[in-house]
Amino acid sequence: MEFQTKNNSFKNGMKVAGKVATGVVITIIALILIFGSTYQIKEQEQAVLITFGKAKAVTESGLHFKIPLIQQVRKVDTTIQGFTIGYNSDTNETIDEEAVMITSDYNFINADFFVEYKISDPVKALYESQQPQKILKNLSQSCIRTVIGSYDVDSVLTTGKNEIQAAIKEMILQKLEEQDIGIQLVNVTIQDAEPPTTEIMEAFKAVETAKQGKETALNNANKYRNEKLPNAQAESDKIIKDAEAFKQERVNEATGQVARFNAMYEEYVKNPTVTKQRMFYEAMEDILPNIDIVIDGSNGVQKVLPLEPFVSMQGADNNQGSSTTTESNQ
Repeated sequence: MEFQTKNNSFKNGMKVAGKVATGVVITIIALILIFGSTYQIKEQEQAVLITFGKAKAVTESGLHFKIPLIQQVRKVDTTIQGFTIGYNSDTNETIDEEAVMITSDYNFINADFFVEYKISDPVKALYESQQPQKILKNLSQSCIRTVIGSYDVDSVLTTGKNEIQAAIKEMILQKLEEQDIGIQLVNVTIQDAEPPTTEIMEAFKAVETAKQGKETALNNANKYRNEKLPNAQAESDKIIKDAEAFKQERVNEATGQVARFNAMYEEYVKNPTVTKQRMFYEAMEDILPNIDIVIDGSNGVQKVLPLEPFVSMQGADNNQGSSTTTESNQ
């Protein structure tokens, strides 16, 4: 009887413990559902509500509801933030890779900048790119170097800072509009600008020396070209003109010969016999004056036609006799 009473007490205790455990589990689930179904957005925050992978921006501050375990919330800070270019904000040390820039008049400077921005579209800031702040910094560095490179060193160090800042800001805004990564530029400020260190100045002098050497070599090459090119061009023109003149001369000569031949052929067709005789006589007129004709007479005396002058023949005989006497004496 006592054992049965203990057994009943144990069973009652187990039932009570089960009810308590069930109540605790239900309470925990209720708390999870209650607290998991709401989220708070502060004044300087925005949120992105994600439902089955679809993102939606929540811009109003205050208490909002969501479906637990189904919807997720990611909050972003919409306050103005910033980063430095050219120096470390914690140690205030110069970062040469970012600070050293070259101006339009080929001078080096150390320039420090501070860029301010804020998130304008939380959905794009979270999902259009992995590191939107890094993209903004790279764009800022590119635009800063481009603008600094269009001003001389005096403007960068003294009077042109405001104009340079405005030009850099406008260029960055254009680039951000093209990228569309959900970040808005607030301001760009030149913190400091000064001449570079001694090591950089020495490197700059070396670059300038090499540049001057290059310009000297180019000038010498251009001078040599300017001296030789006109002479070569004149010689080329002379050769071309001589060739054209010779060509025209040969063409005119051939044309004249063709005309004479055609005229002679027309006469030949009209009177072949007379034309042949005239051509023969003309040929003889050209040939006979240049030859000596020897006629052997019946009396054995040779006559040379045309008869040469007696004086010239006597002079020839005297010259022949002198040469014979000289040969005999030798």
